[in-house]
Amino acid sequence: MSTPPNPATAGRAKAGPGTASSAASLIEGLANELAAHVPFSHMAAAHVQQFVAAARQTYYAPGEVLLQPRDGPVHRLLCVRRGSVSGRNGLAEGAAADFHFEAGDLFPVGAVFGERPVTAIYEAVEDTFCLEVDAEVVRRLSALSPPWADFLGRRLQRLLEISERALRAVQSSQTLAETSLEAPLSSLPRKAPLACSPATPLRQALELMQKKRVGSILVLAEDRSALGILTRHDVLDRVALGRPPHDATIADVMTTPVRTLDIESSVQEAALVMSGQGIRHLPLTEGGKVVSVVSERDLFALQRLSLHHVGGAIRACTDPAALPAAAAGIRRFARQLVSHGVSARSLTRIVSHLNDLLVERLVTLVAEHQGLDLSRACWLGFGSEGRLEQTIATDQDNGIVFEAGPDLQADRDRWLALADEVNRGLDACGYPLCKGNVMARNPACCLSVDEWCAKFDDWIERGAPEDLLNASIYFDLRALAGQEALAAPLRERVTTQASRWPRFLRQLAENALRHGPSLNWRGALDPTTDDSGEWIDLKLGGTAVFVDAARIFALAQGVAVTGTRARLEAVAPAMKVPDDEAASWVHAFELLQTLRLRVQMERPDDRLENANRVDPRQLDPIDRRMLKEALHVARALQQRLELDYLR
Repeated sequence: MSTPPNPATAGRAKAGPGTASSAASLIEGLANELAAHVPFSHMAAAHVQQFVAAARQTYYAPGEVLLQPRDGPVHRLLCVRRGSVSGRNGLAEGAAADFHFEAGDLFPVGAVFGERPVTAIYEAVEDTFCLEVDAEVVRRLSALSPPWADFLGRRLQRLLEISERALRAVQSSQTLAETSLEAPLSSLPRKAPLACSPATPLRQALELMQKKRVGSILVLAEDRSALGILTRHDVLDRVALGRPPHDATIADVMTTPVRTLDIESSVQEAALVMSGQGIRHLPLTEGGKVVSVVSERDLFALQRLSLHHVGGAIRACTDPAALPAAAAGIRRFARQLVSHGVSARSLTRIVSHLNDLLVERLVTLVAEHQGLDLSRACWLGFGSEGRLEQTIATDQDNGIVFEAGPDLQADRDRWLALADEVNRGLDACGYPLCKGNVMARNPACCLSVDEWCAKFDDWIERGAPEDLLNASIYFDLRALAGQEALAAPLRERVTTQASRWPRFLRQLAENALRHGPSLNWRGALDPTTDDSGEWIDLKLGGTAVFVDAARIFALAQGVAVTGTRARLEAVAPAMKVPDDEAASWVHAFELLQTLRLRVQMERPDDRLENANRVDPRQLDPIDRRMLKEALHVARALQQRLELDYLR
């Protein structure tokens, strides 16, 4: 500690004997100052004053070290009063600081509660004054003040933000910020769309497009709701080649109905809609009225990404033999997204979306080649694809539901022939055949609507534990290609029937508890050791805990969504789970997903073998800390599962 530049303001907050009046005044003044910052702003005034009364004020000169690993276990919590502090963990040499604390910030919370050394070097950036309190005071205050305890307990979200910033600093100087995908479209500059009424002469509409040099014109009703759209692409098909009458209006050639999106939807959702429907212009509405328009050029210039190009390459394939190259493009794109620091939530949804396009294209091409009518069947995705949570390394989990005719077996044989070709085609695209044979070419996964419903009923009402251990993957089903309506009875069966059978939910819980998080009894990381070294399976001993628990909670509550995050967020209010606990589930799951993606990205190939294993010794201190925190949340989640279903 250096000599402060202003001793009058840098003395101890805790005054000595005989100065009761000045001490009370100083405590009150500092308490009022802290009340501008969280968590002090939510605490009772008496508890803030108790913090200040127990604190001592210290000064650090620019560049001076406050804390470092070699100092040993930390026994004091620091609160920045003035100035700022940076923390470096050595993850990115020459990169910006991994931590930055300013007035009102508290640190190092994890080290104080864990009674361990810090994992970073903390330095004063400028003249810095801190209030420091002993760890024992911190613990006593946690027992008295819920806002204080809650604030110190919610560290996972902060850790995830730190990790994502560090990854971006290391891997890309041209960062695609997570918010560029998840920000609302309202955050983009609004562009007044070129618009006209449905009675506008076609020639006049085309002249307007040429004059304004835009690629589309919207057709609006009097209340500014969207009726249709005409794009330059439509002009070629319907005007130049279609030769409409000379007195045609724009209503005669416009595309209707027109796809719109609410302006509070995310940038990511707009990109997925454009890619999924092959459109280039998307009107944005507010209260049902068109207020702006966004083009693919706007989105992809913003993102510096090529989602449209990857999706376009898939749609352009006219032969199954061309799809493996397009699939390789998906994996290259996924690695690019990871290197740009895109969140696990966004990346897994985008990867699943592109995989959906590839599956749909392959199924369509094979059906055309075999002369089959896809309006009589539906290709189903199970497991991670059904949950929209596919990572870079993924295998196949799929099935077929078909409309039964007079000859059930003949119908099945036709769809099995399609399934075999599609499964082999996906294998050629880099999605290995499922070792558990959960694939559409397996007769047990190629069933009529009635057969699937009967199978689900049997599992739910009479299934043995081992049956459910293998069957739970089917409960995350989603329609990918063909007649989507055929999948609806299956989804409804699972959603409505499961909650009526406590025995079924108990068996699912028993199966979910067979594998726990990779922690020992003391709460330390507990890697497996074999000939290949030490490793933790981030899927089996990590994300699977959240996937299984979310599925059980959703089935018990009759929640129809299939994504793990969506399930956890949907069931928490019904289960009366505190907001901070529910948030910790989501943050821990996404934190583990992020680590999985990074491990997979660093692999030299896309093989599934050991794709989710990580040696904790190879992780940097931040990632090890993140992993341990997330697994502690997983353990608490399993304890809740046990109490709710196995008591």
